[in-house]
Amino acid sequence: MVRLVENKHSSESKVTQRLPLPLKVYIPLIQHLGKICNPEVKAGDQVSLGQKIASVQAHVAAPIHASISGEVVAIQDWPHPVLGRAKAIVIQGDRRKDEGGFVLRDPQEVNSLTAEDIRKIVLEAGIVGMGGASFPTHIKLSPAKPIDTLIINGAECEPYLTADGRLMVEQTGQIAAGVALIAKCLGVKNIYIGIESNKPEAIKAFFEITGIKVKVLPSDYPQGGEKQLIKNILGKEIPRGKLPFDIGVLVQNVATVYAIYEAVYKNKPLIERIVTVTGSCLENPQNLLVPIGTPIKDLIEFCGPLKDEPAKIIIGGPMMGIAQFTDEVPIIKSSSGLLLMGKSEAKMYDEDPCIRCAACVRGCPVGLMPCQINLASERMLWNLTKEYGASDCIECGICNYVCPSNRRLLQTIKRAKLEVTK
Repeated sequence: MVRLVENKHSSESKVTQRLPLPLKVYIPLIQHLGKICNPEVKAGDQVSLGQKIASVQAHVAAPIHASISGEVVAIQDWPHPVLGRAKAIVIQGDRRKDEGGFVLRDPQEVNSLTAEDIRKIVLEAGIVGMGGASFPTHIKLSPAKPIDTLIINGAECEPYLTADGRLMVEQTGQIAAGVALIAKCLGVKNIYIGIESNKPEAIKAFFEITGIKVKVLPSDYPQGGEKQLIKNILGKEIPRGKLPFDIGVLVQNVATVYAIYEAVYKNKPLIERIVTVTGSCLENPQNLLVPIGTPIKDLIEFCGPLKDEPAKIIIGGPMMGIAQFTDEVPIIKSSSGLLLMGKSEAKMYDEDPCIRCAACVRGCPVGLMPCQINLASERMLWNLTKEYGASDCIECGICNYVCPSNRRLLQTIKRAKLEVTK
């Protein structure tokens, strides 16, 4: 783990604001790990807020819902923040703010729900992991092995990002209610929440919640990785090639937990999320509640004016985020941040030969040899990259960060992971 300059000061005290309704949204048919969804609407159809507009075609998938009401004007290829381009449903908004309201579920009905009922609601609401992985949550709530410990991930270790921190402060009780629903699904009573020490308001808020053990963690990176979180909270290590459920643990991000609460208590699908919009180029960094499918140019305009022309626009944080080629790209379910970096921050250094210093080996939080995987990947020796454990890389970016030769280690490891899975 490494200690990074956090750069959270510009937005961590900003109360979440709702972004004004966009005129048009571009909702990708794939916003999750798994198969692309099948559209249930066509151009010319009128849709209401929260209406299902794309259905699942496989077990590993999550349906998609309209984030605004209006008319479907197209289903077309459109820029995608992770995949480059993908099919998207385009909705022209009609500003009917009050229509498509969600009917609150009676508390007695909530109490009577079975674990299977909750899983079905989560599936129908299209909830996925909102910390970045985008794995369909209904599957995660049906683990293949018994779970004895639930860990809520409130670390938010990426520099600049403060969306989860604000959510924990502003929606503490609702998150606790979501935790109770997950605990009911899994039949667990051993529940922890891990929060980095740089979030004192959130720590104080959760210390007042009974039934959840608060673990205050050092503000190190990548503290929010599942393996690191489990090791630092429970003292357990996940063996190579295994997953948390193999040792009886399930980890859920706080934003995902809140989405589960909204789905069960409010009948509300996952149609919006909090996004940190920040960076040195912005005059007014904010945490915004944003409809899924909103082009990032709308967020930039709301938080403007620009102080400088951005040299790089990243969705996510500076370590694990993905640089974008256009401001037409939409916010999706896993978009936790929007970062506008100036020329000095986004400077690209020349790449020099590896000097065998092993800084990347010492820094790797999962015990890999990034320099060796890099060399094998450059030579397209994919079986060798697999032998070196490329698939275990969590893509945290520490190897790039500590490399004195400015090697593009992470980029070549990512390519190796793709080639190995082909």
